[in-house]
Amino acid sequence: MEPKIISQTPMTLAELKEEAEKMKGKEKEPSIRITRMEDYLNSFVEITPQQGKELRAAISKLAINRLKEEHICKIVDLLPKTASELKVIMQGYALSLTNDASSKIIELVNEFLAKK
Repeated sequence: MEPKIISQTPMTLAELKEEAEKMKGKEKEPSIRITRMEDYLNSFVEITPQQGKELRAAISKLAINRLKEEHICKIVDLLPKTASELKVIMQGYALSLTNDASSKIIELVNEFLAKK
């Protein structure tokens, strides 16, 4: 039987870390894939899943045209601190942000990091 994809939803690395914990708890001995993924996530994820969800919701509330969930997840994953860092992140997508939109996102991320 071939597996079928029912739905696809972008998720942040913080949310993936939470899911990895759940998968690890279901198995007696975690597989090497889960162990390696967990090592990677522990090295790069700087925020908790709850913080990631809060920042994701806050960026979504900005209602920036053409900014999709996958873009927001990437912003939450990488936490750009300057407009040039955000521009580099967005170069991977067919999306250009206005200076106003970029500054709103950067301001929001920096406020979030200051509270963290």
